[in-house]
Amino acid sequence: MLSQLLKPIKAVFKSELQKFIHKDFHELVQRMTVIDTFLFLIVHFVDKLGVWHKLPVILGLLYLAIRRHLHQEYNLINVGRTPVGVRSNPVDFPYRTADGKYNDPFNEAVGARGSFFGRNIQPIDQSNKLLSPDPMVVATKLLARRKLIDTGKQFNMIAASWIQFMIHDWIDHLEDTKQVELVAPREVASECPLKSFKFFKTKQVPTGFFQNKTGLINVRTPWWDGSVLYGSNAETLGKVRTYKDGKLKIADDGLLLHDNDGVAISGDVRNSWAGVSTLQALFIKEHNAVCDALKKEDPDLEDEDLYRHARLVTSAVIAKVHTIDWTVELLKTDTLLAGMRGNWYGLLGKKFKDTFGHVGGAILGGLVGLKKPDNHGVPYSLTEEFTSVYRMHSLLPDDFHRRDVSVEPDHDKSPPLIETVPMGNMIGLKGEQASKEMGFTALLVSMGHQSSGALELWNYPVWLRDLIAHDMDGKDRPDHVDLAALEIYRDRERKIARYNDFRRGLFLIPISKWEDLTDDKEAIEVLRDVYDDDVEKLDILVGLMAEKKIKGFAISETAFVIFLLMASRRLEADKFFTSHFNEETYTKKGLEWVNSTESLKDVIERHEPEISKKWMNSSSAFSVWDSPPNTPNPIPIYLRLPR
Repeated sequence: MLSQLLKPIKAVFKSELQKFIHKDFHELVQRMTVIDTFLFLIVHFVDKLGVWHKLPVILGLLYLAIRRHLHQEYNLINVGRTPVGVRSNPVDFPYRTADGKYNDPFNEAVGARGSFFGRNIQPIDQSNKLLSPDPMVVATKLLARRKLIDTGKQFNMIAASWIQFMIHDWIDHLEDTKQVELVAPREVASECPLKSFKFFKTKQVPTGFFQNKTGLINVRTPWWDGSVLYGSNAETLGKVRTYKDGKLKIADDGLLLHDNDGVAISGDVRNSWAGVSTLQALFIKEHNAVCDALKKEDPDLEDEDLYRHARLVTSAVIAKVHTIDWTVELLKTDTLLAGMRGNWYGLLGKKFKDTFGHVGGAILGGLVGLKKPDNHGVPYSLTEEFTSVYRMHSLLPDDFHRRDVSVEPDHDKSPPLIETVPMGNMIGLKGEQASKEMGFTALLVSMGHQSSGALELWNYPVWLRDLIAHDMDGKDRPDHVDLAALEIYRDRERKIARYNDFRRGLFLIPISKWEDLTDDKEAIEVLRDVYDDDVEKLDILVGLMAEKKIKGFAISETAFVIFLLMASRRLEADKFFTSHFNEETYTKKGLEWVNSTESLKDVIERHEPEISKKWMNSSSAFSVWDSPPNTPNPIPIYLRLPR
């Protein structure tokens, strides 16, 4: 009765509020609770001023916490009826399964290989706009690299390889058997490495839902489960294991083993390159070292137990490095340093958590170690929008700078350059052969001392526009592809909102003119030409590259909002980072291993201490290694002001 009486009051209240809200969000606010409406107003007001990243750290964190809450309420969309089996008992599966099943006790198939991609924004059918404007025109006029723009000292080639390492852990789409052909229009044909190319469509699978009748299938496991090392099914897992003392296969030279066709043996080798293979080799060493440590602690542990515990530990180390090391370098601000460490340790911090354990909820104690997983009422998956914002091929350079590690370093630990290798020779089967010739140390040190490309317009590697793609088994396909044009097509094919609708879906104020997007006059002129001066036609990938960056951010704010939501979700929805993040599941030694690892530098020092000592000057292994270490800041992180 009371709720009926309050309805007209709420309606009047929200009607008055609309005067202060961008017109594109009026309908959204009508669907919100009163509390969420109030929280939205706070975020919207700060967005209008464009100042959240300029606020004191504690206020910036408050803004991000409110925004994350809103996205958890309104931007997690389930796609497809997940097969419902018998409710599983967590006691029966205290380990990560080969195909990702049985992580969620209420639904065995959640997060499994072959489950649907979710959504953060409702899909927008673009079947009649797949070629509008033509993807090869967009790629040629707005994406293709003119001259390499790099990230300075902020991000190196290990960092660029790392995100590909993660993509191979999380996401890949099931393809159809039908092919599509794109043909370069006459206006750009002379500038396109391929005049035409063929590729497989993304397979549309019936969902059984009324609203979204079809969805797309993830052929990798979306959990943070190390499937880049272990594979996403039992067959691949069987190929990478030694079945002795829980260990994984690795060559005597410290790199990946290869089959008779020259294909690397690891969890996921499709569309890979030497940088990813090097990280796979490093973390196979990590897994095997964990096995040795656990065996020493408890000699009675069998092969299967050692493998299961070591996989849990290694996967958690990877997740932790990504959370409090890689992401901190990607978003190099004090607010995000505090925020990412808060995700893992909570506001109370590492020292408190190491001493007293997880205390309080997600805010005080962090997401890791929560009493139970939290999926916010939506079965866990990674999303189509998440896939789109991780299109970061512009991080790759044109050439690989091979360094001489046989000599002594100079004052900033920088080795001399001895060879410039075209990146085309570092990918696929050629890349595996080049890796063997260079060796693990030279590969890692060379990547550490080379800047990555920047995520900007006109910085997409041209060599990726004539690329040999792989089948699922890592073998070459006969058809070359123009990856830049293909990525534009893929977003449209998969019903990803274009840039402005993407922003609206994330409660970000849309652009009304090109000057809202960029200050580059030449870029504005070309954008007007390619998109018929219609900002609503702008593709999401082009918008992310063109968008003005927040100081310290290597990515756009639009992409960051997806990160904000999904980075937390990967941790809080997984029982092995929440209810089962304990000594009983990981073993005492295993949990100590995870808790004592703070960075990729720690991992490198554990296996190759001479590399770090001799060649790394930087604080993070993801920064260019000859950069000076971070200067200690005596001001407590939560009391800092933006630099």
